[in-house]
Amino acid sequence: MIIKLQLLAIMLAAITIEVHAADKTSSPSHGVDYPDGWQNWATIAVSHRTDNNTIRVILGNDVAAKAARSGNTNPWPDNTILGKVVWKDTQLKDWKTATTPGKFVHAEFMFKDSKKYSDSYGWGWARWVGLEQKPFDKGMQVCTNCHTPVKNRDWVFTDPASLP
Repeated sequence: MIIKLQLLAIMLAAITIEVHAADKTSSPSHGVDYPDGWQNWATIAVSHRTDNNTIRVILGNDVAAKAARSGNTNPWPDNTILGKVVWKDTQLKDWKTATTPGKFVHAEFMFKDSKKYSDSYGWGWARWVGLEQKPFDKGMQVCTNCHTPVKNRDWVFTDPASLP
């Protein structure tokens, strides 16, 4: 009986956590809605920025993953969503020559819709900061200014990683 009650308590706690997570919806960033389910997207590439000591995983929705695997990335097709998940670069305690993701910094996204976002080079740009995923409200121009050096690559820095 005690085991059954413990299992019931664990199941109720799990349901409560799941419901709380499902209710946690971040506000839009730059007028762009938070992309649900991005945590399950395909990995397209990884990067390491030495200027700000961050590790990044670049993810893509199904459209982006298919384009990346086929080399159809300049331009990226409409309905592509690219996500960049960023952590501070942290040295592993037991392996001094290796680093690992440390503190979570932010998740940022590019949404390709050449008609809807025609004023911003065909992309909607958004960022949510911290584990709380608070909208980054400094204006989309911050994003486009940073990406100007790759305007001839459809405004995308990422080179998809090769897979066997």
